[in-house]
Amino acid sequence: MRVLFWGTPDFAVPALEALLGEGFDVVGVVTQPDRPVGRARTLTPPPVKDVALREGLPVLQPEKPRGDAFLAELTALGADINVVVAYGHILPRAVIEQPPRGTLNIHASLLPLLRGAAPIEAAIRQGFTETGVTIMRMVPALDAGPVLLARRIPILDDETGGELRVRLSELGAQAIVEALVMLDAGAIEERPQDDALATYAPKIERDDAQVDWTRPARAVADTIRAFDPRPGAFTLLGDVAVKLFGVRAATMAHAVDRPGTVLAVDDDGLLVACGEGTVRVREVHPAGRRRLAAREWHAGRGVAPGDVFAPHAPAADDAA
Repeated sequence: MRVLFWGTPDFAVPALEALLGEGFDVVGVVTQPDRPVGRARTLTPPPVKDVALREGLPVLQPEKPRGDAFLAELTALGADINVVVAYGHILPRAVIEQPPRGTLNIHASLLPLLRGAAPIEAAIRQGFTETGVTIMRMVPALDAGPVLLARRIPILDDETGGELRVRLSELGAQAIVEALVMLDAGAIEERPQDDALATYAPKIERDDAQVDWTRPARAVADTIRAFDPRPGAFTLLGDVAVKLFGVRAATMAHAVDRPGTVLAVDDDGLLVACGEGTVRVREVHPAGRRRLAAREWHAGRGVAPGDVFAPHAPAADDAA
């Protein structure tokens, strides 16, 4: 089976490597254009492009995956099927239906739950204890196509969004190989999704990562875990935005009336009051500084017991 692979970030790399490792005929890769990265704005290729060039695969990098000229390039590659993993653009019908066997997608949730751009962060933030990957047939509607197979994994109590992303990328790589083998053998049944059960995980906006200290400790911890390491859950201390990492929830009572109050700073990190219970935060990244241990921030007089983090999300202009 001749496969055209579509993907861009690190999350897509294990799937491409698995297809190559299992002997699939990958005829090319479609990925996002190279982008400026870092303070020096160095033009940097996507991780998937690095793999494609290493393997000698043709690479297409359109600004938008549409138009007659682009479709002609796809036709010339002669793929039987598209495989899409975190490519970064919604594909038009003409592209989805271009290869004879259509287009499959690896989605990082158990569809129809958490359709959309940020299912990994949403699963942690919403307190899920289980998630997984779904191999679905793409249709023009968002993540709504029939399901070929799904694979489940538990979400660990202290797992961050970054750690879960790695596990799901590896699970997705295994699942797409399995799905393609079964599809080629005619041994797979495609099941329509129940749209009535659909939930959504839209693209993350900056205010989504604002910590609301009025919520219970478990919910606060889930928010911080969900956005660790990127984009980083943040809070405000005065007019300074501070990203928070390495969190644990606790149930201990506290004697203050203001959620967001720093109760203590020690080798275990910041102890901060929530609406119910407390959380420990081991590392911080104040705006304009490097990421550092909470105790180190305290030693440098960046924070002290009695300080109060802003309990509610500010307006977008204030958080910028």
